Amino acid sequence: MSRIAVCPGSFDPPTMGHLDIIQRASAQYDRLVVGVGTNPAKGTLFSVEERVEMLRECCAPLANVSVQSFDGLLIQFAVDQGACAIVKGLRAVSDFEYELAMAAANRVLESGIETVFLMTNQEYSYLSSSIVKEIGAMGGNVSSWVPASVEKRLRARLGFS
Repeated sequence: MSRIAVCPGSFDPPTMGHLDIIQRASAQYDRLVVGVGTNPAKGTLFSVEERVEMLRECCAPLANVSVQSFDGLLIQFAVDQGACAIVKGLRAVSDFEYELAMAAANRVLESGIETVFLMTNQEYSYLSSSIVKEIGAMGGNVSSWVPASVEKRLRARLGFS
């Protein structure tokens, strides 16, 4: 029986911090499904299809990683994938408080799926998609925070080609 994990997020856009967590999680499980959530409460710069495409490009070297979108509850997506774990990256205490509450709720909904927290690599501990978008929107250099293919799309979307 293979061990499958889900690594969820909005990934708008995918950052080097996201990819660090994905790479590290992929080494721990037989299969890792990166789930791109469609959260109507979050306004996004990129469509869900664009975010899935960007992640597929970025994750192509990782043979055991697949990327797909999902609607609805994360825990149901994890069940549908046959996952034994949900992998989440943590940057700060504020992340922990929110993610702890979500993990507890998910545990009540489905006790057979663990939530696993990976501490973000220190060099990305401050990094978020929001910061990347804000700096990018002002014409700032985001090349050290996103893969080149993502930077190209971001600059085009923001009118800085």
